[in-house]
Amino acid sequence: MRESPNPDDVGLTTGTLARRLGVAPTTLRSWDRRYGLGPVERDGGRHRRWRPDDVAVVEAMCRLTSAGVPPAEAARAARAGADTPPRTAEAPPERSRAAGALPLGADVRQECRGLARAAVRLDAPAVEDLLAEAVERHGLPVAWEEVMVPALHAVGRKWESSGDRYVEVEHLLSWHVSTTLRRVTGPPAADRRTEGAGPVMLACVPGEQHTLPLEALNAALLERGTATRMFGAAVPAEALAAAVGRLGPVAVVLWAQARSTASPALARQVADMRWGVSGARRGPTVVLGGPGWAGRSARGLPRPAGLKEALTLLSGG
Repeated sequence: MRESPNPDDVGLTTGTLARRLGVAPTTLRSWDRRYGLGPVERDGGRHRRWRPDDVAVVEAMCRLTSAGVPPAEAARAARAGADTPPRTAEAPPERSRAAGALPLGADVRQECRGLARAAVRLDAPAVEDLLAEAVERHGLPVAWEEVMVPALHAVGRKWESSGDRYVEVEHLLSWHVSTTLRRVTGPPAADRRTEGAGPVMLACVPGEQHTLPLEALNAALLERGTATRMFGAAVPAEALAAAVGRLGPVAVVLWAQARSTASPALARQVADMRWGVSGARRGPTVVLGGPGWAGRSARGLPRPAGLKEALTLLSGG
């Protein structure tokens, strides 16, 4: 009787190893392409087969990146067989001190610390990898609220307290967060015209330029198959009303970062819009997003506290 081959001799497929590690197969392929962490041998020269030594390297890579070590540094340490990254000329102590100076607080995820350090170094490849891995590992809502937002707030506070010294860090991090959110969504979801309901509209109120929270909500809704229309920054009141009239949305999310841009009158105007045949006219649910609405009188209009609550309100989960 022929003996079954030893799994260690045959090696693991990429999919099997990814499931074991709790990462996406694309992450393993990216680590192979970027950092040379792929299997030493390949079956027939094409198929990846991960032997125990290969697995040990990527396990170390997972531990290090989860602890907030930038991927390039983690890869060097993993290949060296260490669970702590070596100090090299590419990451001098001065940079570590600068990154550590960001006001992150004591209770943030380690991935957030790694993201902040990479942003301060202007290490765009590391920022991109850390953002993608956070989404893959935790899902978009958790990655947004517990990794991206704390890092963005810390960089913003540092910028405000240091003049213009950190403006380039804020711009780089914001750009890559936006890119990651758009990459997550893929193509727009098809409209679900159940009982005539239109898509969810997302727009910043006039004068409001902060779009990242809306981009995160848009990405999360699309990920769940909810059709959306994203209008972005500073939508004029007339254009907003025209879009509502043409689309007949089931809901309209109005984002205001600052109290000076929040307009209860505009929110009420949109909420009072109606369309459809006589006897079956309907209007949108207007959802107020952002800290600018705090303390503003907009009775009857929901104001979710964060991304997860907004998702529950707009897509049922």
